[in-house]
Amino acid sequence: MNLLIISASQRIESQSAKVAKYLTNSSNKFRKTSHIELCKQRLPLWDGEESSKQNDNSDWLAINSQLQTMDALILITPEWGGTASPLLKNLLMMSDAADIGHKPVLLVSVVNGISGAYPIAELRMNAFSNNKLVAIPDHLIIRNVEEILNTVNETNLQQSIAIARRDKRIRHRIGYSLHTLLHYSQAMKSLRETLQVSTYDNEHLYQYGM
Repeated sequence: MNLLIISASQRIESQSAKVAKYLTNSSNKFRKTSHIELCKQRLPLWDGEESSKQNDNSDWLAINSQLQTMDALILITPEWGGTASPLLKNLLMMSDAADIGHKPVLLVSVVNGISGAYPIAELRMNAFSNNKLVAIPDHLIIRNVEEILNTVNETNLQQSIAIARRDKRIRHRIGYSLHTLLHYSQAMKSLRETLQVSTYDNEHLYQYGM
């Protein structure tokens, strides 16, 4: 199973990228894991035309190639103003169901505070209607992210017991979420293969969600 992790902060050296690095290092049960940091990619603001995806400065074709070959996806977004990253929403609008439909997605929200639920709700509500990605029931909210998932060298030696306990709990929860995502990816690969050979009459009429 191939796993693609996309961190969608608009800032370089972000906490979202830190979380992505931890998830990459923890996903050894997948055959291959790749990470795309969206702020380092060149993607146009999509205008609804296919031609705009492939202008001379666009990294779309390389990104879409990875989307096509992955079996599971992790989307990591910071919470800014209670919303998901515009970079991520733009990418999801550019993505086609023919390439990524019926593939499982683990949603991850990152916030340096105690909120973080709004981006998850926003993505579940309106991000997958046309591309037909399938968000699994489990998701992750990484709260107070600057305090946790740090390397040994980054960890404050005076770290409180409460933070240490939170850090241990979220690492264990991440392990569970990756375990669940792996099994979804295996099951849904079989589903995609079935749908390819068992087509519905005139199903091309229903390429978009209602």
